[in-house]
Order: sequence, then C-alpha cells, then structure tokens
Amino acid sequence: MSTNTTTGTVIAQGAEVPALGLGTARMTGDDCRRAVETALAVGYRHVDTAQLYDNEAAVGRAIAESEVDREDVFVVTKVHPDNAAPADVRESTQASLERLELQTVDLLLLHGPSDEAPLAETIGAMNDLQRDGLVDHIGISNFGVDGLEDAIARSETPIITNQVEYHPFHRRDDLLAYCLENEVLLTAYSPLAEGDVVGDERLAAIGEPYGKSAAQVALRWLVQHPFVAAIPKAASREHIEANADIFDFELSPEEMRAVFDLGGGVSDRLAAQLGLE
Repeated sequence: MSTNTTTGTVIAQGAEVPALGLGTARMTGDDCRRAVETALAVGYRHVDTAQLYDNEAAVGRAIAESEVDREDVFVVTKVHPDNAAPADVRESTQASLERLELQTVDLLLLHGPSDEAPLAETIGAMNDLQRDGLVDHIGISNFGVDGLEDAIARSETPIITNQVEYHPFHRRDDLLAYCLENEVLLTAYSPLAEGDVVGDERLAAIGEPYGKSAAQVALRWLVQHPFVAAIPKAASREHIEANADIFDFELSPEEMRAVFDLGGGVSDRLAAQLGLE
C-alpha cells in the first residue's frame, strides 16, 4: 500500500505513518515544547526528534502535557552515529526514552552512516530493542540506495524508512525509485528547502487556483508521492497550521510534472512509478 492522500497516512512495511509530521531540528527548550504542543493541538500526529537535536526532553514534555493520547502520536527519534556500537545503541536509546518520558518509541532511526561499528551490528542492536519492546519500528537516515539495501539485508525486521533531504530543488530520484519498488517510506526532511520554496513564483502559480501557497504546493507534491512523508519544521502557529492545510486539494499529473521540472524533470521510469505518464 502507499499514501492515502485523503486521510494523510502512509502504510509501509506494515507500519502506518502520518504523511505529515513536525520536524524539530535546531529547535530547543521552550520554543520546541511550544511548537510540539501547537502541532498536536492543531492535528499533527507525527513528531520527529533526535539525540543530536538536544530537544528530546522538550518534545517529551509537550507530548506528556498534550490532551492527545500517547498512542495516537507517532514519535520518531534517532541514534547519533557516534552511538552506533551495540552497547551504545541500547544505552543511548534508553536515555532517549527517559528524556522523552516514554516507555516505547514508535520509530528509531540510525541518524547516518557511522564508523563506530559495522552496520550489521548496529542494526542487530536495534532489532534487540524491538524484541525488548523499547522500539516498535526501525529505519535509517541519510543513507543512499546501497546503504538502504544493506540495512534491509542486515535486519531481521523491516526497515520502514530512510529519512533524507528531499524537496523540489533537491531530489533523490534513484532513492525514491528504490523505495517505491520496495515499499519503503522515504521521509523528507527540509521539505521546504530551508524556506527557499516560499517565494518561488512557479510554485505560487500552481497553487493560485487552489488558494494555496508555494510552500503548500511543495508539501502537497511530496505527500502525493506514494511512500513519501514530509516533516517540515515550523515554530509559529500560523506556519504549523498552514503546513497541515494540504489535504483538501490534489495536484494534477501535469502539475506534479511541473514541480518535477523545477529540479530538472522526471525520468520515464519514475514517471511510470508515480503514474505521471
């Protein structure tokens, strides 16, 4: 199965993941806590954090204080590459859970390739955490096709996602094609290109008939891909709400292609996979 663009969920390798989440990189303390609280209040059910971000405690506090039930929030954190040795995977994840005030994390990612241990050992330690009930699903981040293929081969359980930078101006077509073929979720971080999409007149023109902004078109383009989720970062209520207002319109195949053209067009192979022939 792929993305349900009406309800905004993606099912990949048996895991049901909200197609839109809140990214929290470079947000800390009360600013981070307030952003997560706001996102949950307006309907987000997917929150992304990491050991590297130094904000797991703020994310955890926001979830604990929210009126949203814990089981309704898909929480993602990431093992720092420096903690990739098996003993460190376990110790650092337990510390993450304590900071998050959670018994279990929905998805644990390895934040990037590491020289601290062979990938097989790191993935094995993550599998052990799953068996022990500390982690529901596992995945990776910042890997290419070869690394994703290797992780899948090494894991006893499904690798449900590879989280990478992906937006109209920075595409990973080879990786996306692989994810589509293998029903692996591609989670797009920096989906608004660090704000570069906001003033793009071409995206704004596509959005005008729908009453949508350039940023909303970029996000809609992403979640309209099968097996893609997006985790834009936002701090203000206005931006958090606007980023979520993307499930009441649909881009035509021609409009999808027009967004692809911003990054050099779409290959015939990928167009066929996306139904854009």
